[in-house]
Amino acid sequence: MSNSSTTPLAKANWNSQTARFLLTRAGFGGTVAQVEAVRAMGMDGAVDYLLNSGATADDSTNENTFDRNVRKPPTEEERAMNQQARQANLESAREQFQKLKNQQDGIDRAQMQEIQKWWLARLIQTGRPLEEKLTLFWHGHFATGYRTIEDSYHMFQQNQLFRTYAAGNFADLVMRIVRNPAMLKYLDNDESRKGRPNENLARELMELFVLGEGHGYTESDIKEGARALTGFTFDDDTFRFAANNHDGESKTILGQTGNWDGDDFARIILSRRETSEFLCAKLYRFFVNDSPGMPDAKSKVFSNALAAELRKQQYELKPVLWMLFRSQHFYDAANRGAVIKSPTQLIVQTIRELGTPPRELSSLNAAGDLMGQSLFMPPNVKGWDGGRSWINTSTYFVRQNVAVYLITGLRPDAFDWDSDLAKWDTTALEGAIASRTAGDASKEADALLDLVLAVDAIELRRAQFRAYVKTLNGPLTSSRLVAALCLVTAMPEYQLC
Repeated sequence: MSNSSTTPLAKANWNSQTARFLLTRAGFGGTVAQVEAVRAMGMDGAVDYLLNSGATADDSTNENTFDRNVRKPPTEEERAMNQQARQANLESAREQFQKLKNQQDGIDRAQMQEIQKWWLARLIQTGRPLEEKLTLFWHGHFATGYRTIEDSYHMFQQNQLFRTYAAGNFADLVMRIVRNPAMLKYLDNDESRKGRPNENLARELMELFVLGEGHGYTESDIKEGARALTGFTFDDDTFRFAANNHDGESKTILGQTGNWDGDDFARIILSRRETSEFLCAKLYRFFVNDSPGMPDAKSKVFSNALAAELRKQQYELKPVLWMLFRSQHFYDAANRGAVIKSPTQLIVQTIRELGTPPRELSSLNAAGDLMGQSLFMPPNVKGWDGGRSWINTSTYFVRQNVAVYLITGLRPDAFDWDSDLAKWDTTALEGAIASRTAGDASKEADALLDLVLAVDAIELRRAQFRAYVKTLNGPLTSSRLVAALCLVTAMPEYQLC
């Protein structure tokens, strides 16, 4: 039975296994050497490092990393010319405008692909894994998709917003989300007007982003919230409050009456207790256990304790994460291997733990799409369902293929198994296996499983793997290690973290 205590894990229970678990859940795993470095910090030092320090070569990323002008709005002169062409029914002029738009569309799609590769590379290389893990969490929570927005720079801009507030203040993030061009476009609030309010943003703020579906609001609250959000729009890459489109009359939202605007609406829903409980339940499923029905009744005791801390800290996330990542409950055996790796987690963790080359980023992004998670393109405003939805007969096949691709360098349609295997130096992993076997080759199979899997393989599978390793007729080095890893990554247990 799971321990629901927020009491910190005893120092005696902090070891290489718990350090690896922390690195995996609060990031994307690490090599054996990185795990040992984190273990040596002690639990408090390790959690503090993840929350407050670290370094990354990507710190120089700024608003000019990508071209903000790909979707630059037409000038007044261009709009006038286009209007004249339409009124005069000038076919050649309209064709020219359409040609220019098509070119712009192609350039923007190409930039979106580059942004996808940029973020995947950052996830792989970052020295701030928790920051990127939280950026991924917020991307799925405040889900917007490029296919609807069709502005690559706005997607990049939003990604940077999530990174800025990754472990910051949730209330501050919500206040900025209602002013974010990508969100305003995705949920049609840029078209919301006094007398014709669009309810999409108000509805999703209540149902999916802040309060949670059915948690203390009515349809009337949604309609009043939509009125409050009228006039919240954007020009190019910048928020703009269009006062002439705003409904400035009195509104009643969750029992509070006033001439509310969008900021007031956000403040009112953030004041509710349901907000902290909804967010912490979602954080729980992301970081602790995403099994069906979680958090269950016992785990809710822990989740609600996090929510109480979140309220106490006025929505500052760091104290809540500090409590979470140090708790007995987080490290409880019932929560080990209780999260199914998302496609992004699977790809990035395989590279970061095993030290494989990242291969071609465009191929990895294509594989992520086939596995159900294309970065910047969640399926809908609910984001990715996660959990067991990641696994089916089709995605499992791709999950194995992408692992083999990372380990061997060979694509699914390549059959020459002996060709320059991986251009991958397996020395570090070989050394980790040797350190666990003390020269006893019969223990190599178990050592590899213990190093790579989040939970023990069932005994039958472990016995079968031992038997397979014996057929390799030699120590687990070079090509034999690569072959063994291809089998390990096909195991159900490898899909867990």
